[in-house]
Amino acid sequence: MTSSAATAHIDDLAAFLTASPSSFHAVAEAGRRLSESGFTELLEVDEWPAGAGRYFVIRDGAMIAWIQPTDAHPHTPFRIVGAHTDSPGFKLKPKPTTSAFGWLQAGVEVYGGPLFNSWLDRELEFAGRLAFTDGTTALVRTGPFLRFPQLAVHLDRAVNSEGLKLDPQRHLNPVFGVGDLSQADLVDHLAGLAGRGGADVAGHDIVVADTQPPRTFGLNNELFASSRLDNLVSVHAGLLALLDLVEIKDLSSIPVLAAFDHEEVGSESRSGAAGSFLEDTLSRIQHGLKSTSVDRARSFAASLHLSADAGHAIHPNYPDRHDPVNRPIVNAGPLLKLNANQRYATDAVGAAEWARACADAGVEYQEFVSSNAVPCGSTIGPITATRLGIRTIDVGVPLLSMHSARELCGVEDPASLRLAMSALLRPATG
Repeated sequence: MTSSAATAHIDDLAAFLTASPSSFHAVAEAGRRLSESGFTELLEVDEWPAGAGRYFVIRDGAMIAWIQPTDAHPHTPFRIVGAHTDSPGFKLKPKPTTSAFGWLQAGVEVYGGPLFNSWLDRELEFAGRLAFTDGTTALVRTGPFLRFPQLAVHLDRAVNSEGLKLDPQRHLNPVFGVGDLSQADLVDHLAGLAGRGGADVAGHDIVVADTQPPRTFGLNNELFASSRLDNLVSVHAGLLALLDLVEIKDLSSIPVLAAFDHEEVGSESRSGAAGSFLEDTLSRIQHGLKSTSVDRARSFAASLHLSADAGHAIHPNYPDRHDPVNRPIVNAGPLLKLNANQRYATDAVGAAEWARACADAGVEYQEFVSSNAVPCGSTIGPITATRLGIRTIDVGVPLLSMHSARELCGVEDPASLRLAMSALLRPATG
């Protein structure tokens, strides 16, 4: 039976997911919640306060938030939860409005590694950021607006026996209406949602998002389905874990939530984990503490980074794709992710830290390792460990249908991840 705490958490996660169809919307929603809890938004172009407080900073589709204790000193360590705000899917191309055979269509580019077939025959929306010629920006979302229509089985009789083959350039051009190019302009329509004209738009970062609401289902409503569980489930858990600490008076480290963009395409951007955002922010915090280079080294040596990203639950129809011994299931606790080739950054010392945090939180956890016959994915964990030299642990909740337009997790696991994060962000004093 699902616990009341897990149910409350999943309801709040559903609200967060609904408000976050793009990375830009996700950090805006997180910032809204932080502001309501007494956090102050800082701008990177401004001087930052040096004293204790609760702060956050947004860089494009990424956000970093932290609590600076009153007694922080020049070599105070950091406890960081890292996650990412983006998900695989499709992004609007330049000159996106096209027309063929009476259908109005949108030009989209593949973003990351989505499961193409999962996006077919769904009512989808455009969401993201517009940049205007006057230097301002605006977030927009259309609501149900477009669809990737699948070819009828009557016109592809072999589809069920030979498999579906999709060419992303020829077959993944969504429809959004009928007519010709003189009757529609996508950029103008998006600009109108912000009260502007298409001529005002100088650039756009617009993605395609599913519009079906998140929901629980199954026996005892113990399963949860939604778009963008990878990886907003971790962003949301980290956000709540940080908010759990706002009334704690004896913090011995600086707790940080770092939510990066562009993980699904390699993290190599100004708002990705391979960029300078986290290092810039930690350096500015330490500047306010009057830290020297030696203080920085001491701080980082005592710091810890929890890289939280989605992991794989064993698929009951494809058990051969998993390790024969380590077979995580949903609702049995979050994952500790391990890989001998450092695709995940967890080492033995980090594993012990995770075990202690889970024990303190009263949370069970599971270990995940890939089958030797299946290549292992990676996360922001090794990137941050390499860039900053901070010990890193890779964790996450188990999913089915990862990179689908609609993924599946257990109702209990997101709340358990949040509790373990809270315990890790709040180490024992002394």
